[in-house]
Amino acid sequence: MRMGNTKIRTAKEEDAERLLGIYAPYVTDTAITFEYEVPTVDEFRQRIRNTLKKYPYLVAEDEEGNLTGYAYANTFKGRAAYDWTVETSIYVKQGETGKGLGRLLHDALRKDLQQMGILNMCACISAPRKATDRGAHSWKDEDPYLTDNSILFHSHLGYRMVGRFMQCGYKFGHWYDMVWMEKHIGNHTEKVEPVRFYGMETEISL
Repeated sequence: MRMGNTKIRTAKEEDAERLLGIYAPYVTDTAITFEYEVPTVDEFRQRIRNTLKKYPYLVAEDEEGNLTGYAYANTFKGRAAYDWTVETSIYVKQGETGKGLGRLLHDALRKDLQQMGILNMCACISAPRKATDRGAHSWKDEDPYLTDNSILFHSHLGYRMVGRFMQCGYKFGHWYDMVWMEKHIGNHTEKVEPVRFYGMETEISL
């Protein structure tokens, strides 16, 4: 899948250092992820390896070979009954947002998941609390670490809100909510085919 000079391809373990470079500012400067410490390159490489055992892990690459974002799916719950549902994550390099890369990555991920037989895409999203709930003097006092942009992004992609957990995440001295959003990408029939898990040797057309 391509958009202009950007192509989407399957991640490789050797991409780990550059992908970590995309992810690290989200850890250190935002509450988009609730992770406190930036993982090591080896740990990040292991995450890629483990994901690709079952699910797609995709990267956006420009014509010069620069990586500008990535997206992957992972287990929603460990029980077999949840096989047809995944949790998804999308990260775009800071400075490259607002250019359609997030949608491009999401659509490529959705296509791969549909080919696998996945029916539900779920997103776990950190959410800022209302300014008045945070003790701010005005609704205009924005949280410095988090906005509703991810929620709005998923809404535009057809996700619906299914739940909100209040003050369940704490980072940078702030309490944050967490929301679940979901998108159905297949038909829920009485008889369903087993999911065809990705596997590192699997080639799925982009």
